[in-house]
Amino acid sequence: ASLLEEFGVRLLTYDLPGFGESDPYPYRNLESSASDMLFLANALGVSDKFWVVGYSTGSVHAWAALRYIPDRLAGAAMFAPMVNPYDSLMNRGERYGIWEKWTRKRKFMYFLARRFPKFLSYFYRQSFLSGKHGQIDQWLALTLGRRVSDFLHYELSKDRALIEDPIYEEFWQRDVEESIRQGNAKAFVEEAVLQVSNWGFSLADLKLQKKQTGKGILNLIKFFLSGSEEEYTGFLGPIHIWQGMDDKVVPPSMTDFVHRVLPSAAVHKLPYEGHFTYLYFCDECHRQIFTTLFGTPQGPLPVNNTIEVEQTPLDDIQVQEDASTQDDFRTD
Repeated sequence: ASLLEEFGVRLLTYDLPGFGESDPYPYRNLESSASDMLFLANALGVSDKFWVVGYSTGSVHAWAALRYIPDRLAGAAMFAPMVNPYDSLMNRGERYGIWEKWTRKRKFMYFLARRFPKFLSYFYRQSFLSGKHGQIDQWLALTLGRRVSDFLHYELSKDRALIEDPIYEEFWQRDVEESIRQGNAKAFVEEAVLQVSNWGFSLADLKLQKKQTGKGILNLIKFFLSGSEEEYTGFLGPIHIWQGMDDKVVPPSMTDFVHRVLPSAAVHKLPYEGHFTYLYFCDECHRQIFTTLFGTPQGPLPVNNTIEVEQTPLDDIQVQEDASTQDDFRTD
């Protein structure tokens, strides 16, 4: 919290539909996900442009925000960002560099999500939704395709050291249990299917480029009447990507692909870092990130506790019922 105050940053997070305490929404897609972010920002009184943060598989929603609500965004910070591993824009080398790093379990999970999503629920229930998630092993078996006993012998030295730390294990256990508190695999299935299906847009749509002037006399007249300023398409703000070079969950080849498609993105390659080490329990890393994004610390934000949200009579009743928790905005 002290680092957030030092840089004048207000951090807002939320549960995706069906995770934690968030209500399921079976008709969600990436456009509705971006709309959720916009609604949340407006409801909490965020009137200025804001940064969106994406980590790992959650980055798909950050990409969606860049596509569907670009005018509200100041920029994007991505950490080991996941993209669709079946993206048709990938060349053979990029695709091989991604898939050859993954274990059979992860490959099988994405295969089911793309071809046979109805069977994916059974896959999840045999792993961390089995009711035997008393140990961190259950989640890592899905995330990394290995049980911890095997994983610790894998060549992920910094990730290995972090995962062995009791503080991290306690944090991860609490995080996992909160995310699966509803005990329903549906949200996890929906999330996996979203990642490997048609997103409704391409990463190439985010590429910053000059807008092409249409052919014909009318388009030429419009160009001269509107002035000589060049118009651009794509996302106009900065995109920063941090990528661990020893990451086996989101291999570096995935970020290589992103950078080829979005050459204006700033990629920060992290030698000897894995999937978890740069982001978790690393104060110096967080300071480097904030300095890159925001420059010199500006001090705490001005306090404003008067946030007005339009309410219906039903909303008023709900607020009265939940008065004891109305100031507790927490997400996992």
